[in-house]
Amino acid sequence: MRKNNLHTICREGLCPNRAECYSKGKVTFMMLGDTCTRGCRFCSVAKGTPSAPDGEEPRRIAKACGELGLRHVIVTSVTRDDLPDGGASVFAALARELRALDPAPVVEVLVPDFRGDANSLRIVVDALPDIFSHNIETVRRLYPEVRNGADYDRSLSLLAQAGRMDGRMRLKSSLMLGLGETMDEVLEAMRDLREAGCDFIAIGQYLRPGIGQIPVARYVEPEEFEWLETQGCGMGFLETTAGPLVRSSYQENRLE
Repeated sequence: MRKNNLHTICREGLCPNRAECYSKGKVTFMMLGDTCTRGCRFCSVAKGTPSAPDGEEPRRIAKACGELGLRHVIVTSVTRDDLPDGGASVFAALARELRALDPAPVVEVLVPDFRGDANSLRIVVDALPDIFSHNIETVRRLYPEVRNGADYDRSLSLLAQAGRMDGRMRLKSSLMLGLGETMDEVLEAMRDLREAGCDFIAIGQYLRPGIGQIPVARYVEPEEFEWLETQGCGMGFLETTAGPLVRSSYQENRLE
């Protein structure tokens, strides 16, 4: 990562699974710099005015993937509300770079909401990622408190639109628990995601990354996560991964 001047959400987001994932040769790249234009209260990524996009970044990420021999590549980005397309063209450029590798890896993109812009979404979908992911993060009621600048229904609509644009992609999202939600609200969010067409869902415990982020309201019991996995199976998700340390890119989802 250092050699190619790349960022990862693993590091910038202070993920608790870094040691485990790195030991297995897994990493989630973060494009478009290390500064986000939004200020979600759960996130440790730096907020402020980001620098201009680096046109060589997709090439460097693909180069690193080739050197690491990655068979499943997960890429996300900071939110770039300052860019006309929200960074969609950079996701598309990276997908093309990855497709040119031999062998080409599975491509999973974890995108921001693009402020609901359908043209930006189309740019990403037309690049043919294998897995299209967008995290709703929390339940509807907590959005104003937790997700500055985001909108629950807009996120659901983004996922549903992506599925309608190209049904070959698998759709994915994730939820954090322990922010003050009720289990009924969690089940409602899961049903909303399934109705939007999500195939995969990841559910984990929110862990406060620093004193500047929102405090943990509750630590969810392991048995509750197991129960949610059962509920997800009953709702029709292809895979429901739930546990205290589960994050959106904690494991590689099966495509068959």
